[in-house]
Amino acid sequence: MEWEKRISADPAIMVGKPVISGTRITVEFILGRLADGWSEKEILENYPDLTPDDLRAVFAYAADCMKDGWVFSMPSSRE
Repeated sequence: MEWEKRISADPAIMVGKPVISGTRITVEFILGRLADGWSEKEILENYPDLTPDDLRAVFAYAADCMKDGWVFSMPSSRE
């Protein structure tokens, strides 16, 4: 998945957070819905302008961020 074609960031849109191109729906928002237990089907039903490819782009973007180290380190669970 070439997420670059579907995910964009512009300081004038959602304070520069990555969004699904052509929308104001952030990657963060979609990942949050999934973390809250929403299914892909529920997301697509509630946001009909989104496509399955948009969701795959969100996942690919998140995976690349993790791989490239664009995340904050987590505190040790042994503390």
